[in-house]
Amino acid sequence: MNTEENTINPSWKDSIHRQREELAGLLRDPIETVAQQIMPLLDNRQKLENMLLQSFASIPYCHSLYVLDTNGVQVCDNIGCDGLVAGYYQIDRSQRPYMNEVVPVWGFLLSDAYISLHHHRPYLTALQILRTEQGVLGYLGADFDLRDLPVTSEIYQEPESWRQVKGDPAIRGLLFEQTRVESLMDKNIDQAFVILEEMLTQRGVFQMLIHFSSSQATIWMDNDPYRYRILDVDALNDPDICLVYPSEAYPDEALIPAEHISAILETFKKLRLSDENIYLRSASINLYNGMISLTFSCDGTHYMPYEEFLQKNTEFWFGAAA
Repeated sequence: MNTEENTINPSWKDSIHRQREELAGLLRDPIETVAQQIMPLLDNRQKLENMLLQSFASIPYCHSLYVLDTNGVQVCDNIGCDGLVAGYYQIDRSQRPYMNEVVPVWGFLLSDAYISLHHHRPYLTALQILRTEQGVLGYLGADFDLRDLPVTSEIYQEPESWRQVKGDPAIRGLLFEQTRVESLMDKNIDQAFVILEEMLTQRGVFQMLIHFSSSQATIWMDNDPYRYRILDVDALNDPDICLVYPSEAYPDEALIPAEHISAILETFKKLRLSDENIYLRSASINLYNGMISLTFSCDGTHYMPYEEFLQKNTEFWFGAAA
C-alpha cells in the first residue's frame, strides 16, 4: 500500500504509532525533569525515595515510579499514588519486555505495551537513562496502566478496503474432498432472503450475519444496537416474523443504498448455490460502514465495500476462494 493510501485508510498499527507519539510528547519532559532531580541522590536510597515521592504527581497518569541500576535491578521501592510501596527493592526487572527494547540516543523510551506480571492487564513503561559525563548510571522507570491513559488521537476507523484473511489450513487442504450439504435455509432461500431484505430496509436492522449451514441469521437493531437477535430457520420461513419488528425509516447515514440490498442478497445466493465445493458459509452486511464480509468453504474470509462486491462476478469469487 502506498503512502497516499495509508493516509486515507490508516491501519491499526498506524493509529498505535500516532497515539504513542502523542503520549511520548506528553510524558517525556516531566520524566526528564524528575530524572535530573534524582541524579545526585542515587547513592542514598532514603533521599532518593523521598524525592520520588515529592515528584510523583508531576508525571501525569503514572501508576508507579522507580529507579534501576545498569543491570536492571531496582535500587529503591516503588512509588505509587498512595505513597511508597514496599517489597520492590532489589527486584530484578532485566528480563521484562521494556528492558529488552533499544533506548533511543536521546535517552527516553516509551515501551511497547505488555501484560503486567502483577496486574495481569496491559501496561507500558517509560524509561529515562540516568547519564552523566562519566557514563550511564541507571534508569528512571515509570509504569502506566493503559486503562488510565487518555486516547489522544482519533478513535481507530476500520479501513474501507478489500481485505482477505486465510482460515484454517486443515480445512483449506480438504477443500475439494468436501461438498456442500443442502441446509434448511438453502431449500427455501428465496423466501428467507425476501424476509431478510425486509428486515434490512424496513424494520430497523443495520447489521446482519447470515449463517447458511446452520440456517440462521444474527441481527442488530438501530433502536437496540447493543443486543443481537437470532432469526432461526422457522423465523426465516415465516413472513409473520416481520410483525415482531416495527417499521422504521431507512437510515440517512447508511452507506449502502436501500435499492442495492436485493442485489447483494442475490449475489450471496449465487455464491452459496453455484458450486458444490467452493461455496459461501456465512456473510454479513453493515449498512453504516458499507462493508460486506464473506466466509467460504475454504474457511477464507473477505471484507470489502459493497460497491466492489457488486462489481465482482461469480467466476472471480470462486477463483479467489480457491
